[in-house]
Amino acid sequence: MDYSASSKRALEWVVQNLLRRGDTVVVLHVQRHGGEEAKHVVWAKSRSPLIPLSKYREPEVMKNYGVTCDAEVLDTTARQRQLKVVAKVYWGDAREKLCDAVEEQKIDTIVIGSRGLGTIQRFVGCMVTISP
Repeated sequence: MDYSASSKRALEWVVQNLLRRGDTVVVLHVQRHGGEEAKHVVWAKSRSPLIPLSKYREPEVMKNYGVTCDAEVLDTTARQRQLKVVAKVYWGDAREKLCDAVEEQKIDTIVIGSRGLGTIQRFVGCMVTISP
């Protein structure tokens, strides 16, 4: 989740079309390796813990992970369907880390916003479903 217009639309679509009351949403952030901070090298192997939505409201907490977030978007999402929202931060190549997240968090559906695609391409490319 990068909080771009595209990713916000994808989240809205998920809330309206896929989620049921009480479901858990895992918001994934994949950061590129930054050699400037040694803690990111450590986090790259151990990954972040699951971060509850309440911690998203604390800028200093999210700064530790190198993530800028929009807690209001996630608050609205959680309230709409009484969802549990948590976040997980990974460092490295997004292609690899998304696969890691699916395995580690037992994620069955990943929704990814489109970037500048047409209507048909957006529909086809916006959602990847992973079946166990």
